[in-house]
Amino acid sequence: MIRLLCLIIGYCFGMIQWAYIIGKTKGIDIREHGSGNSGTTNAMRVMGTKTGIIVFFLDMLKCLAALVIVQLLFGRTYGDTTYLLKMYTMLGCVLGHDFPFYMHFRGGKGVAVLAGFVFAFHWTFAPVAVLLFFVPFLLTHYVSLGSLLVYAGVLIQLIISGQAGLFGTLTQGQLIEMYLIQAFLSGMAWYRHRANISRLLSGKESKTYLKRKTNSEIM
Repeated sequence: MIRLLCLIIGYCFGMIQWAYIIGKTKGIDIREHGSGNSGTTNAMRVMGTKTGIIVFFLDMLKCLAALVIVQLLFGRTYGDTTYLLKMYTMLGCVLGHDFPFYMHFRGGKGVAVLAGFVFAFHWTFAPVAVLLFFVPFLLTHYVSLGSLLVYAGVLIQLIISGQAGLFGTLTQGQLIEMYLIQAFLSGMAWYRHRANISRLLSGKESKTYLKRKTNSEIM
């Protein structure tokens, strides 16, 4: 039951579609422009880099806020098991971001949400995720490449950290539960980026330059 509650908390926060909300304040329905994606990079493409960055941080913060609330509600009672509860919260947040029911299940791809997770879950995750995203992005200007590497990297780091005992008293069964959640999210992210992967392999993927006012990558 507690897992379901955390999933619902995450989904409610995930449904806050900042690209859509900010677009509406500018008289723009983000779903009708660019890729139709309600995420960071389509916001950059349609509304400019500054707006896209604002959308990214707000989407990141909604996941971080959901995780903080779960920590405050259940941290003392559930101890180290809170790590598992945070995984369910993040799962709900990504699902809410990617598939908001009130927008006919058309949202983003969950990359900014994952960024919020790595900064709130455990301090060791953020530096690795930052390197995995920014090194390939700055070298290639492919947002999708950095995003895919972060999702894969978080899964690998989660497994290594769990087996090394970083999450305290969690049982092996609880650890496997966490691995399966992240494996599902990573698989879903790679599937939702399948068009980007195809363009990367063919050399046709669009590049994103932060100094430009518009971009054409999809997140």
